[in-house]
Amino acid sequence: MVMEIETFCCETISVGMTASLTRIVRSQDIQSFAELSGDYNPIHLDEEYAAATRFGRRIAHGMLSASFISTVIGTRLPGIGSVYVSQSINFIAPVFLDDVVETIVEIMAFDPKTARATLCCQCVVGETVVIEGEALILVPRRR
Repeated sequence: MVMEIETFCCETISVGMTASLTRIVRSQDIQSFAELSGDYNPIHLDEEYAAATRFGRRIAHGMLSASFISTVIGTRLPGIGSVYVSQSINFIAPVFLDDVVETIVEIMAFDPKTARATLCCQCVVGETVVIEGEALILVPRRR
């Protein structure tokens, strides 16, 4: 997969800027995330177990979908060189296998003195917001 990469710095960033990423969550993504994270909860990996849960089928790890926020921040807005300071995340609805997750970040505030930006972050499947939160990011300065 070739990733589009953009970079903004303190001198080019502004309130209201947005960036997004769309990903389809596949069974292999869930398996790979389980291997990387060590989270082998059967609700993510076992069809039979998941069928007996409130969701009725397997769901993706919440942090897998949340990691798409990190992808947008690190590769699109602000992009290369940006550093996470903090992230709040609210998991609102599950992500199922083969769901198309659109991740959107928007610059809500920016302080050029401290080079910190506050971003509104959302992951959406269709019309359903599945994750929402806010990130505080250290924006790189022009070299």
